[in-house]
Amino acid sequence: MASGGGNNRNGTHRNSLKGTTTTSTVSTDKPLSVNSNPSKPAFKNKSSPLTGASSGLRKSSPGSLGGRAAKDDAGVPGRVRVAVRLRPRNAEESVADADFADCVELQPELKRLKLRKNNWDTDTYEFDEVLTEFASQKRVYEVVAKPVVEGVLDGYNGTIMAYGQTGTGKTYTLGRLGEEDTANRGIMVRAMEDILAEVSPEIDSVLVSYLQLYMESLQDLLDPTNDNISIVEEPKSGDVSLPGATLVEIRDQQSFLELLRLGEAHRHAANTKLNTESSRSHALLMVHVKRTVKGREPAHSSDNGNSTSMARSLRPPLVRKGKLVVVDLAGSERIDKSGSDGHTREEAKSINLSLSALGKCINALAENSAHVPVRDSKLTRLLRDSFGGTARTSLVITVGPSPRHRGETASTIMFGQRAMKVENMLKLKEEFDYKSLARRLDIQLDKLIMEHERKQKAFEVEIERITAEAQNRISEAERNYADAVEKERLKYQKDYMESIKKLEEKWMMNLQNQGNERKEQMVHIAEEVAEVKKLLSKETSLRKAAEEEVDNLKSQLAQLKMSEASANSEILKLRKMVEDEVCQKEKLEGEISMLQSQLLHLSFEADETRKRLDKGGPGKVPGRLDSPVSQVRSQLKDSGNGEKASVAKLFEQVGLQKILSLLEAEDADVRIHAVKVVANLAAEETNQQKIVEAGGLKSLLMLLGSSEDETIHRVAAGAIANLAMNEKNRELIMSQGGISLLSTTASHAKDPQTLRMVAGAIANLCGNDKLQTKLRGEGGIKALLEIVKCGHPDVLAQVARGIANFAKCESRAATQGSKTGRSLLIEDGALPWIVQNANSDASPIRRHNELALCHLAQHEVNAKDMISEGALWELVRISQDCPREDIRTLAHRTLASSPDFIAGLKRLRINY
Repeated sequence: MASGGGNNRNGTHRNSLKGTTTTSTVSTDKPLSVNSNPSKPAFKNKSSPLTGASSGLRKSSPGSLGGRAAKDDAGVPGRVRVAVRLRPRNAEESVADADFADCVELQPELKRLKLRKNNWDTDTYEFDEVLTEFASQKRVYEVVAKPVVEGVLDGYNGTIMAYGQTGTGKTYTLGRLGEEDTANRGIMVRAMEDILAEVSPEIDSVLVSYLQLYMESLQDLLDPTNDNISIVEEPKSGDVSLPGATLVEIRDQQSFLELLRLGEAHRHAANTKLNTESSRSHALLMVHVKRTVKGREPAHSSDNGNSTSMARSLRPPLVRKGKLVVVDLAGSERIDKSGSDGHTREEAKSINLSLSALGKCINALAENSAHVPVRDSKLTRLLRDSFGGTARTSLVITVGPSPRHRGETASTIMFGQRAMKVENMLKLKEEFDYKSLARRLDIQLDKLIMEHERKQKAFEVEIERITAEAQNRISEAERNYADAVEKERLKYQKDYMESIKKLEEKWMMNLQNQGNERKEQMVHIAEEVAEVKKLLSKETSLRKAAEEEVDNLKSQLAQLKMSEASANSEILKLRKMVEDEVCQKEKLEGEISMLQSQLLHLSFEADETRKRLDKGGPGKVPGRLDSPVSQVRSQLKDSGNGEKASVAKLFEQVGLQKILSLLEAEDADVRIHAVKVVANLAAEETNQQKIVEAGGLKSLLMLLGSSEDETIHRVAAGAIANLAMNEKNRELIMSQGGISLLSTTASHAKDPQTLRMVAGAIANLCGNDKLQTKLRGEGGIKALLEIVKCGHPDVLAQVARGIANFAKCESRAATQGSKTGRSLLIEDGALPWIVQNANSDASPIRRHNELALCHLAQHEVNAKDMISEGALWELVRISQDCPREDIRTLAHRTLASSPDFIAGLKRLRINY
């Protein structure tokens, strides 16, 4: 075994505690009840006949990690549970300490541990669990880790940690793989078995990362090249995340075992006098469990089954997220006992420092101290949620029996006692899975579209069938009508001929039989013939009318065919127009995607430049009153030709009008990137006039008033501040209600950077002599005084700059005789803030306020108000201590020339 501290584990794993003998579990080591109350934290007393066993008992906190906490947004209290585990004597201790008794005595049935100080005096301590040297790995898991694992499956964060002297069995307890004997499996392996047994591979996920903290460097055990992982803390919630760590999804137990073998092979270890394979780093196994909660349907029912089904399909599934952190701390050691030297000594120092920092945090939490030094070490930052946070934490402290290491054993016991006083606030972490709902709705939408297309096709087929059937019926009706007309004509013709023939026969017979009555019969016959002819003419007219009706029906049928042909041509035209619209849409989408990519690239470069500016910090400010956007412009000029080329290239390829049109896009991301490009273009003086002429100023003001996105507010205010550097643009901004929009934006903004841009824009507008009254009337000064509530030094510097610009313009107007009466700043109540911050620690704020006081003091009518507000003392200080000679001279000249100030100095007995 190599002795260097930097050696990695090369496939050899610590498989057992030295000298461990596998026996049956002691009957008194009962697992913790899930619903039991937490045991009392600890007591310490001298074991003498005069002292009772419970004389040193302390009251425990009400929280418990033994049971599953109820859902509560505010969280439920849960104390850190601590178990102590005794390692059996190893071969070396059996020989060296053969004549000495063990320094510890365990009473597992009473959950107590006695630490022998000498042969007649002992200290007694009480823990949540006391595990003898005969306790099995399964027993340790059930009482220490299983309640935490169950909490993680229910959506809570959990931490399992082992602490103790080097060589006392921490890695054996946590990380034993149990390849030779499954009964020796450690907490890591057993915890993953329980997790995989509870989750569903189809809808749940288990992600694992394996890390080590070595020499204050957080390294990835699954990717050795990733040896400097940053720790990110969420400002609001305080949660700790490691964005650079490797995350591996676990599907089965075998893949998890291979992951542990890989991590152990990369972990740092060394050979010392106390342990042949001593861990030289703290190992952290992080398991992220995401479970979908089933059976959370509402209790009420609906009469309409379709609406109930629709509501159920639109309800997102509920997801619970829990994180299990298993921490195998490197053992504390004394260098004189471990024999560490060289690099191994440095490793030991780093281990002891991080453990000392952890101990300080535990002490502070146990004593309810107002300050907990969590930032003293990366280890305490990583365990921020485990002690005093929202995680359910279970700690196992490992001790050895050797009396030679009684000091280290006592230190370990005291660490556990203090940890039992720490109380966490457990919080359930659950949320709705809207992504899964969106995928399900997309599938339903595709099905509905397919069903609609199928029904549309069936409808068109049915229309064609009905049309063909109607045409067949019309043709058949025409044929039947023609046949019927022809039959009627033949019938009437036949009847007519038969009637004529009968009449002729009758007439002939009458002529033969009747002689005298011939004439009368002839007249009668003639009348009958006339009547028959009349009937025949009537039938003929009816036949003509029928033929005309048939012709009319044929003409209508022809018109219907012509209408159908014209309708088909219209349909073809519409289809062609739709195809043209689709092609045009695809072309426009291609153009928009190209513009979006260019905007994203330019926005990324602008954000990088802004970050470099923010990292540069406040430097020496020039003598004139420059705005923050002008500083950004100068930084852009110095940042190189690459960014200039990007802006110029986008400006040439896309055109200003098209960029400005994107400010009104429906996509919020497109609007954000477009306003960033306009702001960067406005930083160049050559582009400002073009932007204003193209309507860019009006678009920026409309965007400032209509958008609710704070990023758009911040960048739009910066662009307006750039444009306000020009004298003509200031009047345009004021005429279009710019001050009112900026004031409204300031009243709703929460981001200091947004307030800084708004204050910078107002400060630039304050530098115009002609706009003083209008700016004050539209609430510009009051907006600046409201912005100071932010308290951010950069924001206050811009407010002070605006007030100084306003005071300077007022002073100039008073000197020219165009202004009389008190200062508008004093009337709006700005003087107390100016006096209060005239001696600020931030040099920009102090310099601008000193200059504002000097300009206000030049107008005699302001003297009484300034004396009553205490500005006289500040003017005296400025005339004597101001580092800038021009301001110091201006203050001195003002004090010497004002009768009111001279009288005030005499009244206050100030020698000047």
